[in-house]
Amino acid sequence: MAGIAAPVAFDFAQRSPSSRMAGLIVGMTGYRETAAGWFSQRQTAPLIAPLIVSFGTPFLIALAREPGASDRQLSFAAGLHAGPVYIKSDGRAECVQVDFTPLGAYRFFGGAVAELAGRMVDIDDVLGREGRRLREQLGGAANWHRRFDLIEDFVLRRVGYVPSPEIVFAYRGLARSAGAARIATLAADIGWSRKHLVDRFRSEVGLAPKSVARMMRFREACRLAQGGAAGGWAGIATESGYADQAHLAREFVEFAGEPPTAWARRLALTDNRLARSGNLTADW
Repeated sequence: MAGIAAPVAFDFAQRSPSSRMAGLIVGMTGYRETAAGWFSQRQTAPLIAPLIVSFGTPFLIALAREPGASDRQLSFAAGLHAGPVYIKSDGRAECVQVDFTPLGAYRFFGGAVAELAGRMVDIDDVLGREGRRLREQLGGAANWHRRFDLIEDFVLRRVGYVPSPEIVFAYRGLARSAGAARIATLAADIGWSRKHLVDRFRSEVGLAPKSVARMMRFREACRLAQGGAAGGWAGIATESGYADQAHLAREFVEFAGEPPTAWARRLALTDNRLARSGNLTADW
């Protein structure tokens, strides 16, 4: 697919979480491509669990590699993935995406978050008849606003799981420290062994706490870079808790699929809506 570039013509709508959805989702996004041609995007280790309902042609999506013709994804749910997501579309893609927070994903999917980690699963296999009905309702809705209303009602009807207070404590401890908190210390504060915390964390978040901590630290480095932090990459490495610039570079290759300088160049050429949003087509 020679000549592939990022999308240049598309409709885009976003809704921030309402008071009822606070802490449950990061936001909702509507996306419709309006120009034919093959397009390519990359998402870097997103700290979300997305639910995507599509109405156009399928995306080609693969984890940690370029997608091929067999990697067709239409409507699906996915869990946390500690690596880049590669996406291609043909200019006719259209979808609504709900981005669940890691703790919100457990509230919606329950124990299935462990099975969704590092995977994309068809909406029918995750939500069954209700998922098919949701797709029909959204497809028949007149506008993005109505689609967002329908999704919000659907999500709130299905929320019924409660994450363990200990896992909430551990996750929030990692988040407050941008991934710097020691796992052993969090376990001791809870009164669990480190192994027990790791096992329970994985069952309710999808990944082990160390993987999530590394993703948080990486996201912090991205935030600092996008904010124009002083000191260049060496300064960003120090401020975000890496041993040195080489350590940061290795993490970028693992989580973004490219060195930090290449990531920054690509981001500078990407439409700002895609570069900073939290939807499937973003690199945020």
